Amino acid sequence: MTEKKPKRPRDPNQLAKLMVDIATGEADQPERSAHEKRASKAGTVGGPARAKALTPAQRSEIASAAAAARWKKS
Repeated sequence: MTEKKPKRPRDPNQLAKLMVDIATGEADQPERSAHEKRASKAGTVGGPARAKALTPAQRSEIASAAAAARWKKS
């Protein structure tokens, strides 16, 4: 069973205080699960590995498609 995250306060002042407490380490933060830790590590390893495996032409094609998708939205 996973632990539920505490709800964020709706009041902007309370939210600001919570953010400051988290930034300074005064607030209790829930421990990350093993799955979240593995997923985070996989993301930092997988991206560079994929970039190394692709040819410059493939990377350029992917980047062009991404740029086209970004510009198409507006």
